[in-house]
Amino acid sequence: MKFGVVIFPGSNCDEDMIFVLKEIMGQEVVRLWHKDEDLHDVDGIILPGGFSYGDYLRSGALARFSPIMEKVIKYAHNGGFVFGVCNGFQILCEAGLLPGALLHNDTQKFICKNVYITADNDESAITSEIITSEALKIPIAHGEGRYYADSKTLQELHANRQILFRYCDEKGHINADANPNGSVQNIAGICNKNRNVYGMMPHPERASDLELRNSDGKLIFDSILSWYNQ
Repeated sequence: MKFGVVIFPGSNCDEDMIFVLKEIMGQEVVRLWHKDEDLHDVDGIILPGGFSYGDYLRSGALARFSPIMEKVIKYAHNGGFVFGVCNGFQILCEAGLLPGALLHNDTQKFICKNVYITADNDESAITSEIITSEALKIPIAHGEGRYYADSKTLQELHANRQILFRYCDEKGHINADANPNGSVQNIAGICNKNRNVYGMMPHPERASDLELRNSDGKLIFDSILSWYNQ
């Protein structure tokens, strides 16, 4: 696949993402600057983590209005694959491509550590190669990662099986103690109704290299390639 990685002022996980896609997954990658208006015929778009525009106003609130986002939104509405990680997830929610919002962590502190997540289902592009009973160790690094949605939206997420990841303990048990930021129902990742736009707060690109002694995140990239190459 040919991936486009969008880079905003303040992005700081773009090179990590590009390295995993190119060097570990062996895919073609195009860097897309936030002022670009040409998506270069990519097969998928990834919005990486970081602090776009310094996280002023709200995380992702300004990046949502970058020139390239008009093209990304149109691309998503036409069924294109779009995946946002951390700040990318926040931007997708601000752009209305994903439901809900990412609020300040309930501790009101920035959190950077390894956590465990479990896949709710294997019926999506980012979970198709994941065993749902297993816990994946993936790092988080955010100050505004507390996923929130109102009761109606949560009902729709459940009905459409849009909840893809939840925070859990090492054994895969979903409980309050395993929730690092206060996210409603331990939600760590979701997709849209059409299952072509995805977002998650943990960083799979930081857990995809054996040299880091953790490759749990690579399963997410394996899933993407399997889903779109079948």
